[in-house]
Amino acid sequence: MPKGFREACERNQSFILGVLRDLLPVRTHVLEIASGTGQHAVYFAKHLSHVIWQPTDVDPQAIESIKAWANEAKLPNLSAPLSLDVQEVPWGEFSAEAVVCINMAHCSPWEASLGLFSGARQQLSQGGLVYLYGPFFIKGERTAPSNLAFDASLRSQNPSWGIRQLECVAEVANQEGFELIKFIRMPANNLSVIFSLR
Repeated sequence: MPKGFREACERNQSFILGVLRDLLPVRTHVLEIASGTGQHAVYFAKHLSHVIWQPTDVDPQAIESIKAWANEAKLPNLSAPLSLDVQEVPWGEFSAEAVVCINMAHCSPWEASLGLFSGARQQLSQGGLVYLYGPFFIKGERTAPSNLAFDASLRSQNPSWGIRQLECVAEVANQEGFELIKFIRMPANNLSVIFSLR
């Protein structure tokens, strides 16, 4: 199975790494949800050697792509990918202090975001972190035209997709015991959004 490749991963990974370096300063087990091609998993495991990185995905083709990237990289802190449907809670037994989910919320049904925080609550202990990356709408702020166009494109592909309101995501997180610590503005009108389990 050939390695999958997404140009967006190449563009955003160095910026995300800058946030993760501060977020994960000590030895940590990270559970990555919706790892996609596996590019991010390899890149972050390579540059965060103190982190044990566990990639997952629901798509069998994605799992094969992650395996191809991982087999080539041969990183001791990168675990073999596991099949995981974020909506099927509980997820199973994982050792994790942080959950990382990049570019999933807007290209999956809203139920996936519900499952993300429900599953993360069962995996993490107090102080455990959930890191989200992607485009979000923020109430009261002017939306970038590019994000409006992207949202329309997503909804034309699948009516259950679309850029999420950050306040709605934070409300779901709060119901599961997570507190929105902060969000960081990233290039191309994306956000890094960080939650902590109370």
